[in-house]
Amino acid sequence: MPKILIVADTPWVTSDVHAALGLPGYELLDHDDPRSLTDVVAAFEPDAAVIDLQVASMGGMAMARALKEASQANGFPELPVILLLDRSSDAFLARRAAVDAWLEKPFDAAELRDALAGVLTEEPAAGT
Repeated sequence: MPKILIVADTPWVTSDVHAALGLPGYELLDHDDPRSLTDVVAAFEPDAAVIDLQVASMGGMAMARALKEASQANGFPELPVILLLDRSSDAFLARRAAVDAWLEKPFDAAELRDALAGVLTEEPAAGT
């Protein structure tokens, strides 16, 4: 069962991700503190992360990069990341952060499930 880390501090974003992924077959963990993100990843060992563009005082781009750096420094596998964007023009942030996929909010549940399936099977990076 894939374990998915949801990093968001806005209730409607968390709710929408749960509505899309709250199916049998996924274990979901909500997290809203970017400062302890790498600790949570080490403890929970997720298969992928869905990260909102802005959580507390840290941007999704910075969180994605911090996860990549932590995986290199600590030797754990690189975590696939889906970034949830505020607008389509934020796609450049997703590309600069080298995330695996991104979606613009509000997103369709099927889009999120497809993006997640893609990153879990290591398909090429996608942006919608």
